[in-house]
Amino acid sequence: MTDANAQIKETVEGNDVVLFMKGTSEMPQCGFSSRVAGVLNYMGIEYKDVNVLADEAIRQGVKDFSDWPTVPQLYVKGEFVGGCDIITEMTLSGELDTMLEENGVNFNKEAADKIRESNA
Repeated sequence: MTDANAQIKETVEGNDVVLFMKGTSEMPQCGFSSRVAGVLNYMGIEYKDVNVLADEAIRQGVKDFSDWPTVPQLYVKGEFVGGCDIITEMTLSGELDTMLEENGVNFNKEAADKIRESNA
């Protein structure tokens, strides 16, 4: 196992929610990362953000780790959930709420409902 792979595995397993993204939760560096971070922030979800732009080994390593070619990548309780399009769809359908509830991750249900209302 490479150092990057071991670091990714440790991060994913050591945090309930992890977002590998370009930039940080406070300063996303691409629109897709900004959208996912915005959803998580708005819903009040506590998560670990990992800036893949700060480390090329992590940037490529997370793609290999998940077998998913793009960033951002969201993990919940050690499981890869998806990228921007998947997270957007799951938020709008309510699937993200269900997954968070099933995994004991706290979030603001009213905020999630507002996202759906404003996109209906």
